[in-house]
Amino acid sequence: MSEPDPDPEKLRALGQKLDAINRRDAKRNALPPPSSGEIAYRFATELVATTVVGGGIGWGLDWVFHTRPLLTIVLFLLGAAAGVRNVILASKEFNARFEAGRDKKGS
Repeated sequence: MSEPDPDPEKLRALGQKLDAINRRDAKRNALPPPSSGEIAYRFATELVATTVVGGGIGWGLDWVFHTRPLLTIVLFLLGAAAGVRNVILASKEFNARFEAGRDKKGS
């Protein structure tokens, strides 16, 4: 036996309740716009960490392969480039948070 079709009004009411819950959760989970200190700390951390890690790996490989200072310089520069790329990605993330905060205030 097949089950009867569900009542369209009940489905519509359920859909509206789910939409209201999703909107409430979206507001609750929205991140506040970043502060200038947060931005500066994140950018500095991204640049310094990737550069130090790249240089450290290069130094270690130079020590193992006796190629001083070739790999240190190459991996230091690659680490710096990765740091710049990470700062660009972080700035895009911060811009999205600013826009989300602006849209929330404008609504």
